Amino acid sequence: MCASPFKGPGAPLMRLIGKRPSEANPNWCTSCFDFMAKHHGGAEMDGAMLFADIRGSTSLAERMSPGEYHALLDRYFAAATSAVFRYDGFVDKFVGDELVAIFFPLLTGERYVARAVDAAQELLRATGHADPGGPWAPVGAGVHAGRAWFGVVGEGSHIELTAVGDNVNIAARLASAAEAGEVLVSADAAAASDLGPTLERRTLDLKGKELPTEVVSVRVAP
Repeated sequence: MCASPFKGPGAPLMRLIGKRPSEANPNWCTSCFDFMAKHHGGAEMDGAMLFADIRGSTSLAERMSPGEYHALLDRYFAAATSAVFRYDGFVDKFVGDELVAIFFPLLTGERYVARAVDAAQELLRATGHADPGGPWAPVGAGVHAGRAWFGVVGEGSHIELTAVGDNVNIAARLASAAEAGEVLVSADAAAASDLGPTLERRTLDLKGKELPTEVVSVRVAP
């Protein structure tokens, strides 16, 4: 039923029984998310986490009017959302100029880790990192996979559906360490994505982590 039709003859029936496109991905319905929100539910599950943001956004904002910067963010978030939806991911949230997206086996498919990496590369292409003239927004990203708790957080009048846990934090740290035009993929996620052995590898000391983290650097070619 997650593939319930939202257009055509079946759409009125789906609306009648309470199914409508999810804001997290309009290819899915809201039934599961509505149920979790109503019952304050959640569970541990496997997933791939994608974080991406604009490098040097403070300097960019300093050189623009507030309206111009807003237009840049709108264009960037539209590109990011399109990339995530194309590869069947879940847009968790936007924080400042940062995208947080999650890819689950149940909804994304068995290749959920590879699709998270594909979405990150698609975002780099969409922001111009493969263009001869260079990017219109310098973006860096991080991808990591593992077990996380996904569900409702918060109480009272404001709740959110999100993922939490150490693996989510690692993905965020990878994105912070990535250069403009680079996706840093943890070694385990890279293996699950069948990334080529010729790609650059390096070891990083991520903030808050006791042990070094091996990563693979992925870029898009002009």
